[in-house]
Amino acid sequence: MGFVYADIRLINHGDLILVNKSLKGEEEVRHINLRILVDTGAYQMCINESVREILDLPILEERWVELGDGRWVKLPIAGPVEVRFENRMAICNAIVLPGEAEPLLGAIPLEELDVIIDSKRQELLINPVHPDGAVLRV
Repeated sequence: MGFVYADIRLINHGDLILVNKSLKGEEEVRHINLRILVDTGAYQMCINESVREILDLPILEERWVELGDGRWVKLPIAGPVEVRFENRMAICNAIVLPGEAEPLLGAIPLEELDVIIDSKRQELLINPVHPDGAVLRV
């Protein structure tokens, strides 16, 4: 099994709130399109410092996180960020990885997006049971 990547758009959700309040124009909304690694072993959305700077996401707090290699480090949490994939949208905070570390789309935003991973085709797909929009379980 190889790696699964997806084309997503990340948007500064605070900018969208300001647009809804007519305090900012739509052309001022900060966003970035990324080909991002889909990682079900990561729970959270993870971005790097460059992505955080482009989106100008505020640092909300710092938290201890366990990295894939088992090390514990204290990293900033930034947000909120809106994640868009095809006809899906999720809003979450993101762990800010140091430097140019590879961003990761973790399990929690994947669940909110209501998508499935086709490991044979190495693709992220819209859940075929809910093609018209995400369905959440509560």
